[in-house]
Amino acid sequence: MSGTPPSDSPSTFADGVRLAIGTLSVFPVRPGVVDRRAAGTAMTIAPFVGVLIGAAGGMVLTAALWLGITPLLASVLAVGTLALLTRGLHLDGLADLADGLGSGKPAEQALDIMKRSDIGPFGVVTLIFTLLVQVAALSELTAAGTGPVALVTACAAGRLALAWACRAGIPPARPGGLGAMVAGTVRRGAALAVTALVLIGVTALAFLSRLVTLDSLISAVFPGLSSEYGVFAYAPPPSEAGPGLTLMSNEAYESSRTLTARFCRSTPAVLASSLAVLVGLLAAWAVRRRAVRRLGGITGDVLGALVEIATAAALVACAVAVG
Repeated sequence: MSGTPPSDSPSTFADGVRLAIGTLSVFPVRPGVVDRRAAGTAMTIAPFVGVLIGAAGGMVLTAALWLGITPLLASVLAVGTLALLTRGLHLDGLADLADGLGSGKPAEQALDIMKRSDIGPFGVVTLIFTLLVQVAALSELTAAGTGPVALVTACAAGRLALAWACRAGIPPARPGGLGAMVAGTVRRGAALAVTALVLIGVTALAFLSRLVTLDSLISAVFPGLSSEYGVFAYAPPPSEAGPGLTLMSNEAYESSRTLTARFCRSTPAVLASSLAVLVGLLAAWAVRRRAVRRLGGITGDVLGALVEIATAAALVACAVAVG
């Protein structure tokens, strides 16, 4: 991950938004004022940038399936799209962190190893393993029909890990760089608030993805309502309606009951989206804790690694839930 040189001018919320988009994606934005206030805003809203990236990957996944491509190859293309939209910086950070921690060197030497442009054996193995996990999990989810939603959920979880890694009390590993700019800029309350929004959002998205039509939704919530005849009218179930009172066909009524039953059966899987986010945060917390102990704080490479690890863990959690 890389940042923009800081400015002495006071920043605004819009500057934080521009910093988040410009740092976490390839989407073109005009540079704004960069200071610690803008950095805190950027790290707090990072999950919403993740949603945009995940949605783009989901569209590639859906288009590939529409063209008749197998779930495995479609998943490869989707994961590749994520790397393209992030300039591969998160993957680079993952490889650098693996080399630094795997070297067994003291903090200063480990940080020097992470700054090198080459990738060592620990980085290569970690990079390949993480990508394989992401592709394999997404492939299973795609075969089960939940790939795009799971991808958005995982990408949001990956960027939510940034907000928690940059909360107050977590120091930078070195005085300069992106880590020093964003470390300690996110308040605990803000992290909790954005986490709640993400959990609500991914759960709602999972529910909505299981709806087929507006009429199906209305029939599920209000079994006695139907637009089959062009108007919404209440009617008791066909078996209970008196002569001449049935405004809803047997087929429409049975369809509403079927959809309601499907909601009841799918509720655990839908709620698993929230659990997947929490699993991703837990995995990122474990790695972040290890990195801070070994390196003395966070760096841009550590943050990039947390994004990829949380994304992979969330996808695995979704796959386990579907399986």
